[in-house]
Amino acid sequence: MQSYGLNELREMFLSFFEEKEHLRMNSFSLVPQGDKSLLLINSGMAPLKPYFTGQEIPPRRRVTTCQKCIRTGDIENVGKTARHGTFFEMLGNFSFGDYFKHEAIAWSWEFLTKRVGIPEDRLYPSVYVDDDEAFEIWNKEIGIAPERIFKFGKEDNFWEHGEGPCGPCSEIYFDRGEKYGCGSPDCTVGCECDRYIEVWNNVFSQFDNDGEGHYSDLIQKNIDTGMGLERLATVVQDVASIFDVDTIKAIRDEVCKIAGVTYQTDDKLDVSIRLITDHIRSVTFMIADGILPSNEGRGYVLRRLLRRAARHGRLLGIKDRFLTKISEVVINESKSGYPELEEKKEYIFNILVTEEDNFNKTIDQGLSILAELENNLVKEGKKMLCGQDAFKLYDTYGFPLDLTKEILEEKGFEIDEAGFNEAMQIQRETARNAREKDNFMGAEQTVYQSIDVNITSEFVGYDRDTHESEVLVITTKTDIVDSINEGESGTIIVAQTPFYATMGGQMADTGVITIGDSIFTVEDTIKLQGGRIGHVGVMTAGSINKGDTVKLSIDPEKRTQTAMNHSATHLLQKALRIVLGGHVEQAGSMVDCEKLRFDFTHFQALTSEEISKIEDIVNEEIANGLDVETKVMTLEEAKKTGAMALFGEKYGDSVRVVQMGDFSSELCGGTHVSNTSTIRAFKIISENGVAAGVRRIEAYTSKAVFDYYANLECRLAEAAKAAKSDITGLVKKIESLNTEIKTLKSENDKLKNKLAKDKAGAVLDNVIKIKDVNLLAVKIEDTDMEALRNLGDSFKAKIDNAVIVLASDKDGKVNLIAMASDEAIKLGAHAGNLIKSIASLVGGGGGGRPNMAQAGGKNPAGIEAALEEAKKVLETQV
Repeated sequence: MQSYGLNELREMFLSFFEEKEHLRMNSFSLVPQGDKSLLLINSGMAPLKPYFTGQEIPPRRRVTTCQKCIRTGDIENVGKTARHGTFFEMLGNFSFGDYFKHEAIAWSWEFLTKRVGIPEDRLYPSVYVDDDEAFEIWNKEIGIAPERIFKFGKEDNFWEHGEGPCGPCSEIYFDRGEKYGCGSPDCTVGCECDRYIEVWNNVFSQFDNDGEGHYSDLIQKNIDTGMGLERLATVVQDVASIFDVDTIKAIRDEVCKIAGVTYQTDDKLDVSIRLITDHIRSVTFMIADGILPSNEGRGYVLRRLLRRAARHGRLLGIKDRFLTKISEVVINESKSGYPELEEKKEYIFNILVTEEDNFNKTIDQGLSILAELENNLVKEGKKMLCGQDAFKLYDTYGFPLDLTKEILEEKGFEIDEAGFNEAMQIQRETARNAREKDNFMGAEQTVYQSIDVNITSEFVGYDRDTHESEVLVITTKTDIVDSINEGESGTIIVAQTPFYATMGGQMADTGVITIGDSIFTVEDTIKLQGGRIGHVGVMTAGSINKGDTVKLSIDPEKRTQTAMNHSATHLLQKALRIVLGGHVEQAGSMVDCEKLRFDFTHFQALTSEEISKIEDIVNEEIANGLDVETKVMTLEEAKKTGAMALFGEKYGDSVRVVQMGDFSSELCGGTHVSNTSTIRAFKIISENGVAAGVRRIEAYTSKAVFDYYANLECRLAEAAKAAKSDITGLVKKIESLNTEIKTLKSENDKLKNKLAKDKAGAVLDNVIKIKDVNLLAVKIEDTDMEALRNLGDSFKAKIDNAVIVLASDKDGKVNLIAMASDEAIKLGAHAGNLIKSIASLVGGGGGGRPNMAQAGGKNPAGIEAALEEAKKVLETQV
């Protein structure tokens, strides 16, 4: 059997099915589109669900893909075994109502035995126990002896996911040989050992499950096949595990090189080597698809993978940043199949550096908190850390449980793992309950999913505000209807519309749909599955029927203002790249008729000089009056022109390119001005961070800019009036007022200190001796904390071996302070512990250092008791 590299096998598979008249489609993003049931794409068929259900028409009845996938269900086992991993590539060939079992089985066998060259006698098919048709095909058509065809039950050979399409499957197993076996004489296909491994799974989607266990035949029978690319490479290259496959081994070797260790010489080190090797693949691909580290959703998955990898780097003895070096190997090994990795390299590295630096700070903070928890255990005479504390370290500070456990075990402590798991389960259930209920498609079932799949809409609003078209569908919230009457709410779908549906960051058009005196007010325009555009609103007069030819009219002023803001975002993105650098990528946007919002990748706040430069560039290009032209071309042609694409977006074969002179060129389906001079003016009104490595700019254009300055001028005039000045002299007036305020504050502080000292009067007469320490514990009326500190310093300077405790009731709240001189501290006094012991008596809490501590409270009535308690506490200290 010839050995092939992983990248070779990917191309061999896709080319093979292209020869079988399949459309080769690029891998979809790891971010699911319109599927709320998944955080991340986890199978080859997941992005193709609409084609399987018939809710969308596929680009071709036969499709083949190599889909990047991530599964984190058994993340805790990654590294501990050579079987588990989070990232994998799934090879697939799919039929949407075209071929079925005969072709699917024959082609899977042909590819494995003829194209790849795997010996037939090392392959064993399995079928669902009741699928006689598949058994007959394997036996009669392929020529496999009956005893070599294994029948398994529903658990192994029937694919279903609750309600929706489902069906039997037929898997192909490869015999890796006795060296991978368990040695049992009964070892055969289905054994838990590593000898017989599944390499191919043909799913025959032929039934519909109603969700209650009742099955009916699907009108459109589908084929969904999957074969893990890494697993196939393991077989073909005859290596022990996925971590020994050529491209993954290159990553593994880089980890070992940086750490200065050798693989398979120490089981404990191997865990860390495998974990880093796997996790860095996942995070590199996730970041390339626009996912950013955060504390929720897929961003949390990314952050967790990153931090696990960084932490295991420390366990390998790696002290400096290292993730970018390993990520570079991932990119080099995978870019032939995923060129976007090379395109996004600089951005990926920036995110990794930022997150790795943040984790280094986090883990140090976690170590500090853990040390404090250890001290508390020692004081309380306990040997077990409670699960809630361990979970807080994990959840709040990103401190891994296994690291907490390892550190504590070294010092003879244990962790209440049951309590930790209970806290974890509560969090998971909370997240699960918060998730929206969904169907097989990962979306709420709506009336729109009942619309005939052959009905589509065409947007014709690039060059017109009104258009006449036939009404194809009318719906209420729950039903498809033939008409909509005055006062009723619903959705109207037509063949052609000038209304732009919300997408690509551009908010929807509003307006009216009319026929005669009948008026339907469009409050929102939405993009629906299958290329349909829904006009959502209310019938304000008369009625409209299915089949009517209606006039659709958008709000032209709203469209114009929105178009100006949208065109300005294109100018802004180019200006950002000029001023900040080529790492800037669009991370999101929102444009409507009022303002624009633009999220972009950058790793620090913009300076006022940078903001001014960006504004100047945009306004200069507005003044230059650049013609805005749109062209439709293939994606490859667009890339050759240098047109910028939206981060993580999935494009079809034809794309629309918006060019603004020679300054800007972007792939965009939105509406724009015809010339940049229409925008008139541009002004940034805010800039701030919204996530790690993502900044947000909000800006105005056109009339909104002039309204902004008019409002600013009005507020300046009000401020000048309040300051008894005019606008031109306002700055000097404020400077003068600040100087005056500073002088008055200084005089006030002096008076307060003098008053406090006067109040103190014969306070020094209240000094009492506690062993060798002189204690002054008194109440000073109506004094704030700062004045108490000043008094304390004064008293401490006048008393030998001094411990000072001062309390004051001011505005119904208690201020409490304790101080100890160096001599008193040597004798055992500790101001922080003293305050901690008495603060509860005044309804508060506090603490501090041995020489000074303070506290606040809500119970002035407890002051006398607190001062009395201070004497007792000091007696125990000295």
